[in-house]
Amino acid sequence: MRTLELLAPARTAEIGFAAIDCGADAVYIAGPAFGARLAAGNSIEDIARLCEYAHRFGVRIFATVNTIVYEQELSQVKELVKQLADAGADALIIQDGAVLEMAKDSGMALHASTQCSIRTPEKARFIESLGYDRLVLERELSLEEICSIRAAVDTEIEFFVHGALCVCYSGECYLSEYLSGRSANRGACIQACRSLYDLEDSDGKLIARNKPLLSLKDYNLLGRLEDLAQAGVCSFKIEGRLKNESYVRNVCKAYSDALDALVLKHPELYRRASFGKITGGVRPNLEKTFNRAYTQLFLDGKRGRWASLEAPKSMGEYIGTLERILPNGIRIAPASPSLRLSNGDGLSFLAPDGTISGFRADVCRGFDIRCKSVEGLVHGQKLYRNISVEFEKEIEASKPVRRIPVELKLLLKDGRISLSALTEDGRSGQVEALAPDSPAQNVERMMESIRAQLSKSSSIYEFKLVDVAVEGPLPFLPLSFLNGMRRDLASLLDEMPPKAIPLGKGKENEAVKAPVSLDYKANVANSVARELYTRRGSDSIEEAYELTHRRGAQLMRSKYCIRYELGLCPREGQSKTAAPLFLINGGKRLRADFHCDVCEMSICAAADSAE
Repeated sequence: MRTLELLAPARTAEIGFAAIDCGADAVYIAGPAFGARLAAGNSIEDIARLCEYAHRFGVRIFATVNTIVYEQELSQVKELVKQLADAGADALIIQDGAVLEMAKDSGMALHASTQCSIRTPEKARFIESLGYDRLVLERELSLEEICSIRAAVDTEIEFFVHGALCVCYSGECYLSEYLSGRSANRGACIQACRSLYDLEDSDGKLIARNKPLLSLKDYNLLGRLEDLAQAGVCSFKIEGRLKNESYVRNVCKAYSDALDALVLKHPELYRRASFGKITGGVRPNLEKTFNRAYTQLFLDGKRGRWASLEAPKSMGEYIGTLERILPNGIRIAPASPSLRLSNGDGLSFLAPDGTISGFRADVCRGFDIRCKSVEGLVHGQKLYRNISVEFEKEIEASKPVRRIPVELKLLLKDGRISLSALTEDGRSGQVEALAPDSPAQNVERMMESIRAQLSKSSSIYEFKLVDVAVEGPLPFLPLSFLNGMRRDLASLLDEMPPKAIPLGKGKENEAVKAPVSLDYKANVANSVARELYTRRGSDSIEEAYELTHRRGAQLMRSKYCIRYELGLCPREGQSKTAAPLFLINGGKRLRADFHCDVCEMSICAAADSAE
């Protein structure tokens, strides 16, 4: 039987608690430094708090230490690894070989970050051989490619299923560093792929103006979890360590419900990686949470329209068009007669210059909205709702509760009462007490009371009495007596560590050699990583781009193609040439080169030659 894991993001410990309550089997979160989201750091104390809560349900906490590390930071990283282990973190998500070397004896599992850019069986075999316990694959892969990697390695496979998409291969993007000196590999990406660009051909002819030409839609594989599980994926990862609690609750609940349905469909094949039953909470709706419209990218091995060319930010759900501008507001022609608007809803529309404009619906009466005058609104304009006050209130007011199912057995014999428990994760415990002397006057009613009082919740446990054995007269058991035994049993179980399902374990294999030559895309920025690759057979190792700003470097490479997106693909007969195109923004000029033999695009500085 294979274990399936829902891995949720947490910007803060509190969001991590919310993800666990909504069904996450694991949570990934940054410590105080060296996480690939610089704005999402947390104290070691907060990591420890989250670990303590998570481990009660067999949920795992993965700490992100997935930036590249400079020489002068090695001692700091070594101390951080120790602190995270002491805090109870179950695994580290790693990009830099130095972090891998420092963490091998930490007791934590070691997961190769998507920043390692694992997209071929050969790369997967080499990364696995370094001693990683799990591989987080590149997002721009097909099911067929995932299957090939699964067949090539023995370690666990993790794959993103939801959230924002980088336009380029992960870990090999240097555009932010080139433009601003803020490195994506250091967690400080400026998200230049979400910027607006003009596009010109080699003759200076304008092809597109002020468009987010490198901005992709968001990933949504909610309906493809079974396909991914069959391909060998064990961990389904939600992107979003900069997202708020509402987003995490909504998305996590949606994917947890889908995984539960998959396990219910194939109980002989799959099980969840943690324990606990989720009750309550709103019905999730992925259209009502932040998204740039959705795509399944290259999962089926086919190229599609992946770009969010209308806008690089979340437009929200389409609600209709502007029917009339009123003296103090607007009237909407709804996309659906069932549309319900609420005072305070956030509405948005696409302005003529390509930017997203928004406004607040102050007072809503049916489809008439009272609001301040908004520049740029015209009759027939498409309108979207990017903040639903009603939905946000529902999420806040109706939070799910997670409890561990526990089966109880009651035995009354020789004047003593024994109450034994077996938890979903296999813990067992028993409490005993002397039975009261008074016999029950109504045996049937007493039995109903016993079942009702013992089949309740205490602490994080949902108790269910499954068996009662009585030898001799049934005594009268007061409600306080029964409740006390149930609470005592809960306290006993609280003292027992949960029987968590073990994480996968990899194995180092020094027989697998590194490439003889490693270029800047290996992101080697310190002596420990350099020594690791040298020991594995590399004799030519370039320094990381961040250290050299190597002229002629590809700033990014991608399956995404501007030519295809704009209907200019020569392979589709839409153009006679695959000549370079040029992106212009803020005085910076970038060159897009098209590698039609492998159906990829790369970006470099316009003054440099493409490689």
